[in-house]
Amino acid sequence: MYKVTSSLQFTKGSQSDAAKESEAHWVPLTDVYLVDNSLVVTVELAGMRREDLELTVEGNQLRVSGQRPDGCRNGRCKFLVMEINYGTFESVIELPAGYDLTKARAAYQNGFLRIDVPAVSPGASHPLSLPVSGE
Repeated sequence: MYKVTSSLQFTKGSQSDAAKESEAHWVPLTDVYLVDNSLVVTVELAGMRREDLELTVEGNQLRVSGQRPDGCRNGRCKFLVMEINYGTFESVIELPAGYDLTKARAAYQNGFLRIDVPAVSPGASHPLSLPVSGE
């Protein structure tokens, strides 16, 4: 079984703009599954631009973060229903051993970020950290 965790970071102290933004973190919906000899991570991120996404690998953790812009920041919108998350987001996925992060590939299309991580080839070493960029 694979372990998928999401982490939120909140700041304590005054209600400055930075603190308010920090408290607005949200976690995108994520699927992790196997296809042949690859681990696939799919993250739902509708309304994002590829250049606003950040993917980093630290040890066996894949971190997906960024910020989804809010079209109603001007204060003129008075929501009757608000179910879509905006602002800063972060999701941390703990990857199982046995996958080669140096060969990971990421693509963002139609609101979904897909990261393919192939299985480790026999005799290959596992990197300590590696940034993963979109195609």
